[in-house]
Amino acid sequence: MSSPRPLRVAIIGSGPAAMYTLEHLLAEPGLDVSADVFERLFTPYGLVRAGVAPDHQKIKAVTRAFEPLLHDPRVRLFASVEYGRDLALDDLRRHYHAACFATGAQTDRRMGIPGEDLPGSLPATAFVAWYNGHPDYCTLAVDLEQEAAVIVGMGNVAIDVARILCLTPDELRRTDMPAYAIEALEASRIREVHVLGRRGPAQAAFTTPELKELTTLEGATLRIRPEEAALDPLSAAEVERSADRTLARKVQLIQEIAASPGPPRSRTLHLRFCIAPLELLPGPGGAVAAVRCTRTRLVATPSGGIAAEPAGEEEVIPAGLVFRSVGYRGLPLPGLPFDDRLGVVPNRAGRVIDPATGAPLPGCYVAGWLKRGPTGVIGTNKPDAAETVRCLVEDAAAGRLPAPPEPDPGAVPDLLAARGVRWLTCADWQRIDRLEREAGAREGRPRVKFTSLDAVLAALEQAEAPTSAH
Repeated sequence: MSSPRPLRVAIIGSGPAAMYTLEHLLAEPGLDVSADVFERLFTPYGLVRAGVAPDHQKIKAVTRAFEPLLHDPRVRLFASVEYGRDLALDDLRRHYHAACFATGAQTDRRMGIPGEDLPGSLPATAFVAWYNGHPDYCTLAVDLEQEAAVIVGMGNVAIDVARILCLTPDELRRTDMPAYAIEALEASRIREVHVLGRRGPAQAAFTTPELKELTTLEGATLRIRPEEAALDPLSAAEVERSADRTLARKVQLIQEIAASPGPPRSRTLHLRFCIAPLELLPGPGGAVAAVRCTRTRLVATPSGGIAAEPAGEEEVIPAGLVFRSVGYRGLPLPGLPFDDRLGVVPNRAGRVIDPATGAPLPGCYVAGWLKRGPTGVIGTNKPDAAETVRCLVEDAAAGRLPAPPEPDPGAVPDLLAARGVRWLTCADWQRIDRLEREAGAREGRPRVKFTSLDAVLAALEQAEAPTSAH
């Protein structure tokens, strides 16, 4: 049986996983496809805009490859439309042959230790969203009056948070960070930043380029304790047998930094290994004042991995601000099954499955972190999306996709309008993008972001208003 023509596909989300899904759909040879992209926020691109560090403009440039996809005549963007609020699964089934959910991992994992919810203890995900101008986090209370901060975790996000806390005013003002965050960070009293990893240098998840950046900070000295940079026998064996030589180079760089720290600067960034938090301790006012930690030793696991266990020696690190950065986590979506333990939608190669029967749910697919968990970098989503699209196209060709009762493309805008939804189109996004860049150019910055829907709607209305003749 031939695939339906045109194949109507809804994509929920507009971050990298969603955009790569769209790219593969549009590139499928001989496929007559019509795709609608639904984005909860008023701007597209997900974590590229709201998660990638503001001083990493080269990484953000991946959106240049995404822009033409949204301008393709087969594609419509519905921004400021939230699945579960403005649209339900039944709506998608009524108007589309298939829906692919690519909403990412929207919350953070918890450390599971006493004091985690004290004032002054925050998820790194929230802080990242705050300094990136995410509209949901602009009013986040971040106490930068403290003199020391602790970041728990050793991934690239943890390193980003540490670096942002250490940037000088000049470095901050070269970014697309919103003005409120720049002003707060310029006034920050933080002088000591501690990044804690429960395992050793060989197990650190950050990449070598992220580490190198820490050595070039204008206002902070990176310090690593030589004894913590040394490899235990298990880690040395892991590095030796690893086919990935970048691991050996990263360990070598860690040891070089430990042996030759830079000159003292106004701030000190401590990268600590084999140390794990046990408890966040409150001060007299009830907010976090210190982190009680334990030294750890590395042990082999039955599966052949390396785990950390308490070594018995404890340490208290004074800090009035703590960020947990121990991983992202997906959230359930209305109408779809969810694996609460893994934080993903149960699936096989992108096909959503009923966990009770193992049978695919016709027309439902996932891509990205919601599919596989929060692993990999932006580019990892490309082959991941290709796998999902391959399944979708196979199902369409085999006649396994239910025909939507109302496939008319005009029915979707009518439905949203009837529900009072004010959505933004690709043309609206083009205007927003242009206005942000123009404002940035006036300040010598990449862009000045809008951080609220009201401000966006006001700016669009002003841009569309006819100028009076004089």
